[in-house]
Amino acid sequence: MKEYTAIIKKDGEWWIGWIEEIPGVNCQERTKEELIETLRITLKEALEFNRQEARNAIGSGYEEHIIAKRE
Repeated sequence: MKEYTAIIKKDGEWWIGWIEEIPGVNCQERTKEELIETLRITLKEALEFNRQEARNAIGSGYEEHIIAKRE
């Protein structure tokens, strides 16, 4: 399973956060627990969308290769 890093902080009444490795995955919630769950859901949706978009763009006959793992 791949690992991703959530950067979170309390900002007034809200908790806000981002996923470091995936631009555009950011959320805000009233509690820290809700924020972490929303970030998980949003990350999963973003990865699936990006995966489908790449596969649709390339068409058929492609290969997949692991390029780098996080250290």
